[in-house]
Amino acid sequence: MSKPTIAVAMSGGVDSSVVAGLLHREGYPCVGLTMQLWNQRRLPELATDKATGRCCSLDDVYDARAVANFVGIPYYVVNFEDRFEQHVVKPFVDEYLAGRTPIPCTLCNNFIKFDQFLEMADGVGAEKIATGHYARIQFDEASGRWQMLRSADTTKDQTYFLFGLTQSQLARTMFPLGGMLKPQVRELAIGLGLPVAEKPDSQEICFVPNGDYAAFIDAYFREQGIAPEQVSGQVVTPDGEVLGEHAGVHHFTVGQRKGIEVKRQKPEPLYVIETNPVTRQVVVGANSDLLRTDLAVEQINWISIAPPVAPIRAEVRIRNRHTPAPATLTPTASGVQVRFDAPQRAVTPGQAAVFYSGEVVLGGGWIAS
Repeated sequence: MSKPTIAVAMSGGVDSSVVAGLLHREGYPCVGLTMQLWNQRRLPELATDKATGRCCSLDDVYDARAVANFVGIPYYVVNFEDRFEQHVVKPFVDEYLAGRTPIPCTLCNNFIKFDQFLEMADGVGAEKIATGHYARIQFDEASGRWQMLRSADTTKDQTYFLFGLTQSQLARTMFPLGGMLKPQVRELAIGLGLPVAEKPDSQEICFVPNGDYAAFIDAYFREQGIAPEQVSGQVVTPDGEVLGEHAGVHHFTVGQRKGIEVKRQKPEPLYVIETNPVTRQVVVGANSDLLRTDLAVEQINWISIAPPVAPIRAEVRIRNRHTPAPATLTPTASGVQVRFDAPQRAVTPGQAAVFYSGEVVLGGGWIAS
């Protein structure tokens, strides 16, 4: 039987380039596709001298095309800037102004990189898509469901950002790097002779080049001609003591320590405990005030199991770098209530909570409170 045509999501980085090189070497008909998501010339006041810290830059598009030409596969760039702004950038801004901490990479995966990418794949006659994400997919005969598993390289695992993938998307998706370690991928890039073999990994969000989210929001408002609402307010303790003023809740996120400029007699460090856009208060306290046992999770996507009707046990990750912690998940009308066995630090509304059973990703959703 002939092998299926695969649309390879090419970002211009090492990982996606290795995917294209490997699949082509294995005899798969491949088409390289790059999504143009953000005009890097916008908001020039945020320009940075760091040339390799961002993903999806114009240089990355150039590199992706060079790799496709080197490998010998067709290559296309498709402009999705409008959809990216509507489904990623604007929700990112809205969430921050609402006192939550969004994850734009997850929104991009849910609404752009898999949803729209599969439509692009259909347009070029591809039966499957392949990306450079570090995750694994398998089909479970017993349940009849596609399952997502953590990658072999735990330091690069990206399943936290992929919890929104559906069964139909997983059925057509390949993660060729999921069983590899990053050093192996680098060695493959060199062995394949790829022109990006020594290229550093991107670290920053594509539309926030300097890593300053609040500065991006301010610049975006200026560009759009939007007069921001009054956002300054008070910095207070959990018991209501006023310690100072701040320039806007979007400058703060739960767990933050730097940037809290208040005068206080006690020398203990202060951390952001809560942000309230309604009262415009930023609540600060001790590190111990960040510990919580319970949280509510909504808009859940169950991947590897059917939605549970009774409490289940799982390990729950509440940040990308958070070590999944044992917890009980109790179904509710709007999602699940998570109760950790031991208190966890800095539960942040707007972030994702992803549920695991060992290596298997059960599902995930958004932290509501």
